[in-house]
Amino acid sequence: MTSSGAHSQHYFVPQPTLYPFITAISLFFLAGGFVLQINQYGATGKIGMLLGAAGLLYMMARWFGAIIDEAEGGHYKRWEDLSFRHGMIWFIASEIAFFAAFFGTLFYERVISVPDLAGQLLNNGTTLWPDFTAVWPSSGPLGPEFEAMGAAGIPAINTALLLSSGVTITIAHWGLLKNKRRQLNAFLAATIALGVIFLLLQGYEYYHAYTDLGLTLGAGVYGATFFMLTGFHGFHVTLGAIMLSVIFGRTLKGHFTPERHFGFEGVAWYWHFVDVVWLLLFIFVYWL
Repeated sequence: MTSSGAHSQHYFVPQPTLYPFITAISLFFLAGGFVLQINQYGATGKIGMLLGAAGLLYMMARWFGAIIDEAEGGHYKRWEDLSFRHGMIWFIASEIAFFAAFFGTLFYERVISVPDLAGQLLNNGTTLWPDFTAVWPSSGPLGPEFEAMGAAGIPAINTALLLSSGVTITIAHWGLLKNKRRQLNAFLAATIALGVIFLLLQGYEYYHAYTDLGLTLGAGVYGATFFMLTGFHGFHVTLGAIMLSVIFGRTLKGHFTPERHFGFEGVAWYWHFVDVVWLLLFIFVYWL
């Protein structure tokens, strides 16, 4: 038997599919529609975005469904499981780099940019911004007045919620490893509920920031940084909650075994990553 024949014996190769092509076209329509929308091209941008979103939803339902069928059909063995784990590790590494860039922006603003603006001198020796002090949080020399979001209240509650969700998903994982399906389902449902409550509280926090604190995206460098970091994290929590819901539906159908359950494990890794990012946000954005 040739080496290629031997390889095909232990690694599953799926049939050719149009799903990658559909994904690329859908992303093109979604991005193109967004560009047209922000440039005020009327209904054309909205139609493009809707077509792109519909194509992505169709792709995810069909393509992910096919992958689930392959997994439950016994096609995925040790080699596939190993490649999935490598892929998830690299995906989370890319997400770490994504948030590292944003935290780097926050560091630059607080440690370099704001103090530099406060200390800039003109040729005659006077300060460029005489009334501006290097105090964080800041909206910049010309930014509007606002009240910063403190660590107490909703941020502290949300921290407790996400930390608790890290515990519940770990208990659910233990239930899966011990083949205790009731424990698995109950604590997985609790994890989803905690994530949804987090998102609802964050929505109220944004409403409070805009209506009561004057803290908006237009509130200078602090406002832009605050909503950039917390908003992208909220987006990741939303994705995590959707993935957990899909996994929950699969566990109710009896999917996953103590020996083969990377679909569950990969989502659990992602959720723990989201928890760690929030801890950093709570410390460096809300607390310090």
